[in-house]
Amino acid sequence: MKPSPDLLTPDNHVLVLIDFEGQMAFATKSIALSELRTNAAIIAGASKIFNVATIVTTVEEESFSGPVFPEIEEFYPQATSGYLDRSSMNTWEDEAAYKAITGAGKKKIVLAGLWTGVCIVGPALSAIGEGYEVYVITDACGDVSIEAHERAVQRMIQMGAKPITSIQYLLELQRDWARQETYVAVTSLMKKYGGAYGIGIQYGHRMLAH
Repeated sequence: MKPSPDLLTPDNHVLVLIDFEGQMAFATKSIALSELRTNAAIIAGASKIFNVATIVTTVEEESFSGPVFPEIEEFYPQATSGYLDRSSMNTWEDEAAYKAITGAGKKKIVLAGLWTGVCIVGPALSAIGEGYEVYVITDACGDVSIEAHERAVQRMIQMGAKPITSIQYLLELQRDWARQETYVAVTSLMKKYGGAYGIGIQYGHRMLAH
């Protein structure tokens, strides 16, 4: 009955959302932008529901990359969330971001953002090199081509990173539908952003009521 220590829980990891910004999205070709935005909303919403330690970091927001996706700001408004803006492509090499991530005191680090082969590979390999367990939400990442994204994911896996998906992340945190304190928030998030799964939940709730 004891769950695996490899599973994510709300309090055993820090989530780092990296460069979900317009300029980075314009050149992303490995995933449809609409799908990427939806998946970003799922993971941001999940982390908010479960009070996960979450860091939002941007790169040259004012001078180059632009504002974060509305789906990120929906759950983590810029005015109150303390976005960390960087010049470095590798978040791990930015002093403020590094201190925020490592200062969270979590052994597990979950990464998502743009682009996979640059801004995700950099902190992933760096964190692994310092002994952290790294998880990458691969369908909430994107790159300039499918080749670039897949090779980046493959490289991270070879170094020990663990790939997961956005809905997997959400459901791994919920884990048990008997957890009523988060049930409504989780199913509501899925109804809004969960695609076919969300429509299924909406259908089930409505039809069971009859």
